[in-house]
Amino acid sequence: MRHPHTRTTRRRVVGVLAAGLLCTAGLAVPAVATPVQDPASPALADGQALTPPMGFNNWNSTNCRAEFNESMVEGIADLFVAKGLKAAGYQYVNLDDCWALPSRDADGELVPDPVRFPHGIKAVADYVHSKGLKLGIYTSAGTKTCNDAGFPGALGHEYSDARQFADWGVDYLKYDNCNNQGVDAKSRYTTMRDALKATGRPIVFSICEWGENKPWEWASDVGHLWRTTGDISDNWGSMLSILKQNLPLAQYAGPGHWNDPDMLEVGNGGMTDTEYRSHFSMWSIMAAPLLIGSDLRKATDATFGILDNKEVIAVDQDPLGKQGNVVTSEGGRWVVAKEMKDGSRTVALFNESGTAQRIATTATDVGLPNARAYTLRDLWQHKSYNTAGTISATVPAHGTVLVRVFADRQSVKNPPAVELGLGSSPLVQAATATPLTTTVTDLGRTTAEHVSVTLTGPASWKIRPKSSTTAKAVPTGRSLRTKWTVTAPPGTPTGSYDLALKASYRSPSGTRVTSTLPFTASVVVAPPAGTSYLGDLPWMSTANGWGPVERNTSNGESAAGDGNPITLGGVVYAKGLGVHAESEVEYYTGKSCEKVTADVGVDDEKGANGTVAFEIWADGTKVASTGVLTNAMPAQPITADVTGAQVVRLVVTDGGDGIDSDHADWADAQLTC
Repeated sequence: MRHPHTRTTRRRVVGVLAAGLLCTAGLAVPAVATPVQDPASPALADGQALTPPMGFNNWNSTNCRAEFNESMVEGIADLFVAKGLKAAGYQYVNLDDCWALPSRDADGELVPDPVRFPHGIKAVADYVHSKGLKLGIYTSAGTKTCNDAGFPGALGHEYSDARQFADWGVDYLKYDNCNNQGVDAKSRYTTMRDALKATGRPIVFSICEWGENKPWEWASDVGHLWRTTGDISDNWGSMLSILKQNLPLAQYAGPGHWNDPDMLEVGNGGMTDTEYRSHFSMWSIMAAPLLIGSDLRKATDATFGILDNKEVIAVDQDPLGKQGNVVTSEGGRWVVAKEMKDGSRTVALFNESGTAQRIATTATDVGLPNARAYTLRDLWQHKSYNTAGTISATVPAHGTVLVRVFADRQSVKNPPAVELGLGSSPLVQAATATPLTTTVTDLGRTTAEHVSVTLTGPASWKIRPKSSTTAKAVPTGRSLRTKWTVTAPPGTPTGSYDLALKASYRSPSGTRVTSTLPFTASVVVAPPAGTSYLGDLPWMSTANGWGPVERNTSNGESAAGDGNPITLGGVVYAKGLGVHAESEVEYYTGKSCEKVTADVGVDDEKGANGTVAFEIWADGTKVASTGVLTNAMPAQPITADVTGAQVVRLVVTDGGDGIDSDHADWADAQLTC
């Protein structure tokens, strides 16, 4: 429920990745040739959660604030109906912690907070049911819940609490892991399973023990879903880390028993819409529960547009119940494929990196039979194309292209799929013409005719074609290649700027098609000669697992500027970078630098927790790394030769055991040019 930094009873999240299955950038994962049999025990045979649960949970948007109350919950139910979310498949309106009083009554029963819920939980359930929806509730498999106020947990009260929930009309129970007094996890959760069953009421049982005891190996006949990771937070690094932990567990998911990588953060404001589309796409291809974590009373049209994408939801809700398998993941270019009940495959081309990347696979590589042509349905564009078998795209930074592909003799009635490509992501120095090459490639069985291409950017930029921007025809496998120069005005500040490549073409039947590739150009400045502290230099991009990257202080907590003096093993450093795994910081070095040095380790601010590893990359090559470092270890020196590199990337991983207080420091980090 809460971030691991603030759990007073939480232990480190460990063992969430099966040996040999860690999927990190740079490590290719072989395609799964045949379906893997579920090694877990049989699922609960109660007909519930045959597809992943869909709904809402208030915690990510309201926590325990006063606005979490009866009116808010009933308002969410109203919005489910009014905004079409109910029609899209969302069912559950779930209460999280803080709904009860801190003490049980004289009979040992739970008491709803009379200020938050003046009419009681049953009245709220009745209201939600009147809308054709279902109500969920929360408690912990311990003596207290996870909130610092310590509301009553269900340990030792399982049967009486389950009876209360059933009498109130509850349809879903999220059962957390705090204050569990060391009682065996399987025993604690099995007792509540039996208590729920004894009520006679169908109640979906969500096990929330953060993946600590590998519930995917034992809980398929205990609960309907189980958390596989620690808590998600509303930033790219957190979402990415959780995604990587959940992906290798595909073999354990199926109808009635689902891997749960935690709630959706879509719309909470900590990520871009591109990142939220990736979040939603990847949760759907993983057959994850789709529990909205944003305040729908304040949601934008863009947020509703993501959450209400019925074609993507259909991937998540496919009745075959397969979780997508990783096909490849080299260099942060992920291909994940999900077998669908109708024989098609849904394929995610997911780009975890901070620059546009070409990601490619084939229909046969994702498990489809050989065929002359295939229909390729883009689930975000809502358009169909034909392809000769190649499935590829240049995917924007942190973006995902999600397609559904099937062998189809009639596919050539659709326009040919085309791939818009970049020679490289442009690094632009102000007032200097930067060359850029673009391509428009026909992937289809039919010819793209009357092809034209345009490139646009900020109004004050000069973008000039240096070769042809049109072609009468581009046959299968061929490309229109155009050279450009891109010039930012003098004095343009460093940072990322939006550009767009747009292609227009006709199918042989005369259908006009347009396709757009949004991407970013980075305005950069060459680093100064000599030795500089990296904490004082402009970076190109950052991603961080908890809060922002901090300059010359530790990570602190989630807010910008809340860090402390960088301290490793009692030694205080005035300069450096404070990060939290998983993290990346990119610097432009312009082929003019030779060396990066730093003292690295886990910051003292988080006590005994924290396990991380540090890496330095020069362009696409890892040039230095540490082993796994813990808080108990003193600072370790790291030095990297970055001679000739255009971009240097500083990476911190979670050490392979999930994120928990992984506050990492690049102390005295210096760049010599």
